[in-house]
Amino acid sequence: MPVTIDYYMTSLSPFTYLGHQPLRAVVEKHGAQLNVKPVDLFGVWEVSGAVRPAQRPPVRQRYRLVELQRIADYRATPINTKPKHWPCDPALADHTIIALIEAGHNPLNYMERVLAGLWANERDITDEATLSEMLEAEGADAAAILECAKQPAIAAIRAQNTKDAIAADVVGVPAYVLNGEAFWGQDRVEYLDHALATGRKPFMP
Repeated sequence: MPVTIDYYMTSLSPFTYLGHQPLRAVVEKHGAQLNVKPVDLFGVWEVSGAVRPAQRPPVRQRYRLVELQRIADYRATPINTKPKHWPCDPALADHTIIALIEAGHNPLNYMERVLAGLWANERDITDEATLSEMLEAEGADAAAILECAKQPAIAAIRAQNTKDAIAADVVGVPAYVLNGEAFWGQDRVEYLDHALATGRKPFMP
């Protein structure tokens, strides 16, 4: 049986975007399985003590913009640090990811389109037409997925994912939980790779 990694994310996060491709490479390298779990980031932050970027001290806001450029350069990934359609409500985009999973589809390519859409291509991921286009590009039945995404059961899954993230001591996104050990941030992908390569026991508080 392949090892399973819980992948906590939201379509709103630039760090999820920057870590998505490296994570996929590590997962493929080790033959692992990803359990994609979109969350309400603000619900996680309420517990972990983080605040929205606009509410942070100016020095932290400036550093965040530098950090995004530095990571994008290191990952050779294009980024617009001040995209036209950010901040935004990622709920519908997140819900379409869950709907794809519930329909038995692998959502990873679609997620890449959504994340890059917001953070590199000036796309509005709150717009149904935009999401429909991205779904169709991945061969999905866009109308069916969008209809499913609007159902209360899908919102309930995201709410449960958020509770699961909090229970796993996830601080923010992206987070990768392997054998109960949470790796927070795209800069922990290499640590995740090492843990998978060595098969070490998980570190716990």
